[in-house]
Amino acid sequence: MTEIDAKTRTELEAAAFRTLVEHLRQRTDVQNIDLMNLAGFCRNCLSRWYREAAEQRGIPLPDAEAREVVYGEPYDSWKAKHQKEASAGQKQSFEAANKH
Repeated sequence: MTEIDAKTRTELEAAAFRTLVEHLRQRTDVQNIDLMNLAGFCRNCLSRWYREAAEQRGIPLPDAEAREVVYGEPYDSWKAKHQKEASAGQKQSFEAANKH
């Protein structure tokens, strides 16, 4: 494997994160429940991880601001424009995947 120094690795990871966020912003047709059912995470998870990373560095970041980083706009605005009611099948898949 190619040896990459820590600074470059962080820069590459940041670039990959920005690309993922932009991809998710463009794919408004993909609902969060679809992401949860297929990958086990969604846009809200990604924004929570972002907030947690900020807090680990002593940077207070409200959920609403972290979500805006991921969604590219206030969450309520995104939901009103793009979020659809989950189908019975989507809900069933979610419930089945999240039984503990």
